[in-house]
Amino acid sequence: MALEIEDKFDVPPDFATPDLGGLPGCAEAVELLPEKLVAVYFDTADLRLAARGITLRRRRGGHDAGWHLKLPKAKGVRNEVTHPLTRSAKIVPRRLSDLVLAVTRGEPLIPVAELETLRKPVSVRDADGRQLLEVVDDNVKGTVFTTAFGEDRHVERWREVEAELTGGDESLLKRAGKVLRKAGAAPAGTQSKLARLLGDRIPVPVLTELEEGTAGAVVVGYLRSQLTALLAQDPRVRQVEEDAVHQMRVASRRMRSALQSFSDVVTETEGVQEELKWIAGVLGEVRDLEVIRDRFARLLDGLDPELVVGPVRARLGEDLERREGEALARAFEAMKGERYFALLDRLDTMVAKPPLTPLAGKKADTTLAKVAGKSWRRVLKKYDEAQAIEDAEQREVAMHDIRKAAKRARYTADALKPLLGDTASDLAKRAKSVQETLGIYLDGVVAQHILLEETRQAREAGEDTFTYGVLLGVERAAAERSRDAFPQVWAQATGGST
Repeated sequence: MALEIEDKFDVPPDFATPDLGGLPGCAEAVELLPEKLVAVYFDTADLRLAARGITLRRRRGGHDAGWHLKLPKAKGVRNEVTHPLTRSAKIVPRRLSDLVLAVTRGEPLIPVAELETLRKPVSVRDADGRQLLEVVDDNVKGTVFTTAFGEDRHVERWREVEAELTGGDESLLKRAGKVLRKAGAAPAGTQSKLARLLGDRIPVPVLTELEEGTAGAVVVGYLRSQLTALLAQDPRVRQVEEDAVHQMRVASRRMRSALQSFSDVVTETEGVQEELKWIAGVLGEVRDLEVIRDRFARLLDGLDPELVVGPVRARLGEDLERREGEALARAFEAMKGERYFALLDRLDTMVAKPPLTPLAGKKADTTLAKVAGKSWRRVLKKYDEAQAIEDAEQREVAMHDIRKAAKRARYTADALKPLLGDTASDLAKRAKSVQETLGIYLDGVVAQHILLEETRQAREAGEDTFTYGVLLGVERAAAERSRDAFPQVWAQATGGST
């Protein structure tokens, strides 16, 4: 997945591209041979990709002919995934169609428009001939296909300029933009050529209007941000990008936690909560194996070489990696299924037209402050319940309940930081300390169970199990240290109460 950093400008028909060779750090601006580009754009019949700011095209001509999928910008950076030209001009490569499944939800991708562009590129270079910036002057003919919309064929023509960083830094892009604006260019009114061509054909979601400062506005705004985060991570998970599974799982957990904590504001979401729990569990299977495999690798790297005997690295590495791959395959299958698509549909509906209670119209600062306090009192209650249990195994389960309650309190506080400021930040910090300390302990317990199972399998295979015993000792000691540290962490988190 490449990162494309560019600015687009609308220009009049008589616009003259200024000389950018005099920009700081630049030595010359070289006009390159003109190019003719023909791009066919694909979308669902109801333009679901365009509605999300996504473009998917098959382009002929130019140095980057092929399939291009452009995902929405984040902080000025646009993610682009490319694929070589295929023999079929009408069937989107599976690799790309899969990356937008969270948006298309199984609806077929069809050609909706074509853009013919006569491009005049200019290469802005430094004294060593290295290209820092490319500026292209595009004369565009856009055609909306009749078959997609059941209307008369629509053709439109215009001119625009794009400046894209290829080797320089973002300050160069800003300076180039300033020069182009001075010459008569204006920041583009749309994010892409396709958006300009399709215009008001692109559907705009109808959202329930919520009065600013109300509990409903704060809660629903948070839910919308987490849904956006989940959808942004979906293609990253499918590309097996670093930390993507974790981030998507966190977004689903945060939404579920918010629906639980703010049930007095947004109601009738029990079914959605269960489905969020399901997808978080699907992702969790992958994430947990990923974490434990990395954990064992670091432990083995930290041991003296003479303590590592037998094929322990293969069993704790390759075996767990295989299981992780199987879990990932199950996650991919789930993310292509109707259950996942139905969940996304329900989430879209929920954030667009949320089922609000009368409390949603109340002032947020008073209504939601009570929720933050309630979430922390729940942690205190779970702690008291755990302390009353005499059986060690049952108490261990109860400690897990404290951790879950602390995580929920942390997520609730995070959601309220824009509203409650330092109060929410303090609560989030205290809840996080409880959650992480218990997490270290409970993760160590899980690691010991896995090591015991791997030891059994190694013994049955006739392998030396010495190193497994060493690792078990390390994990047991780490878990005990965390357990012993918890009373102090708890006292600090609760202001000295136990």
